[in-house]
Amino acid sequence: MTIKDIHGHTLSGADADSTKHYEAACALLRRYLNDPLAEAQAALAQAPDMTMAHVLVAYLNLLGTEPAGLPAAREAHAAAERCPATEREALHVAAAGALAHGQWHRAGRVLEDLSARYPHDLLALQVGHQIDFFTGHSRMLRDRIARAESHWHAGMPGRHAVLAMLAFGLEETADYARAETLGRLSVELEPRDGWGWHAVAHVMEMQNRRRDGVAWLNMDTPSWSEGSFLSGHNWWHLALFHLGLDQLDEVMALLDQRLLGNASPLVLDMIDGSALLWRLQLRGASVGNRWDALATRWAAVCGASTYAFNDLHAMMAFVSADRTGDAARLLDAQQQALAGSDDNVGFLNDIGLGATQAIHHFGLGRYAEAAELLRRVRRDAGRFGGSHAQRDVLDLTLIAAEERAGHVHRADALRRERAFVRQ
Repeated sequence: MTIKDIHGHTLSGADADSTKHYEAACALLRRYLNDPLAEAQAALAQAPDMTMAHVLVAYLNLLGTEPAGLPAAREAHAAAERCPATEREALHVAAAGALAHGQWHRAGRVLEDLSARYPHDLLALQVGHQIDFFTGHSRMLRDRIARAESHWHAGMPGRHAVLAMLAFGLEETADYARAETLGRLSVELEPRDGWGWHAVAHVMEMQNRRRDGVAWLNMDTPSWSEGSFLSGHNWWHLALFHLGLDQLDEVMALLDQRLLGNASPLVLDMIDGSALLWRLQLRGASVGNRWDALATRWAAVCGASTYAFNDLHAMMAFVSADRTGDAARLLDAQQQALAGSDDNVGFLNDIGLGATQAIHHFGLGRYAEAAELLRRVRRDAGRFGGSHAQRDVLDLTLIAAEERAGHVHRADALRRERAFVRQ
C-alpha cells in the first residue's frame, strides 16, 4: 500500500503510524512550535526506512546553524541515502546532503527545482525559504514562494505558512503593504504561526512604526510565544520597538526576562542577545555584566567558523566582555575556515571577515579602522545572511564609529540616510 502525505506526495518506507508522527512534525515546524525533531524521531522509531523522516531529521539539525547539529544531520542524510526514494524524495535527499556539507547555495537550487515540479511540497518551500534567509537572498525569499502561491487555494492545510513566507519575502523586497496584508492573513488563518507574526513585525520595524509594533506583538502574545522556538526572536523585535521609543526600562526587562534569563545555548537566541546588548551599548546605555555569561555561551560554540553571520555576533560578546583570547581565537578560526570548500568561505570573503574585524576594532576603540571596514562591506552585507532588520546593526555601528572617530559630517549623513529609508 502506497502511503501519501496530506498534500498527496508518496512517503517511501512509511506506514500509517509513522506518517502521523511525520505529519505532526511538519505541522509543528510550519508554526515553529514545540519539538518537531521528537516527532520526526518517533516516525523513524516506527518506520526506520522512512526516507522523508530521515530527511526531516537532517533539516531540523541544520536550520538552526548549530555546529553540534552537523554530525546528526550527516548521519540522517547517510541513512536517507540508503532508503528507497521517489524522484521528489531523491531531490530532498540531495538538498539535505548539500546543506549538511555547507553547500547552502546548491541546496537552495535543488529545492528551487523541486518546488517548480512539486509546488505543494511545503517542506521544500519552507527549507528553501530558510536557506534564502541564511544566504541573504532577498529576492528569492519572495520569488521562491511567489512561484508556488497560486497553487495554494483557500482551505488547503498549511496555506497559512505559504502566506507567512511570502509576506516575509515581500517585506525583504520592500513591498510593505502587501507584506503586511499577507502576514496578517496568515495569522488569521493560524494564530500560532510565528513566522506570520514575525513578518508583520519586520514590516513595522522597517517603516519605523514603533508603537504599531508594540501593539501588534502585544495583541495576542501567548499565540506567538508559548511553546514557540521562534519566540525569542519575536521578543527581540518587541524589544527593538521599545528601544526605538526610548523605553529603556521595557527593553532591559525583556532582555533579562526573555532573551538572557533562560541562558539559552541556542545560537539563534544568542544572536538576538548580542544584537540587543550591542545596540544598547551604541546608545551609551549601561548593560552591567550582562555580556559575561553570554560570552561564555558563545565561547562554547565557536571552536570553528561555520557560519560568518554567527561569528559577527560572537565577536560582539567577546570584545564587550573583554574576552581577548576568545576574540583572537575567533579571528584565527575564520582564517582557518578559508581553507575549506563550503559556502562559508564565500560568506567570509564577501562580508564576514571585514564585518567581524570591524566589530573587533570598534570594541578596542579603533573607531576609524572599524568605520573603514564597515564602509567597504555595508553595500553587499546581505550576502552573508540575516534580514534587513538584523543587518541594520552594521549601519548603526558605522554611524557610531564615524562619530567617535571625529567624522561628524559622515555620521550625520549616514544618520539622515537611515532615517529617510525607514519611513
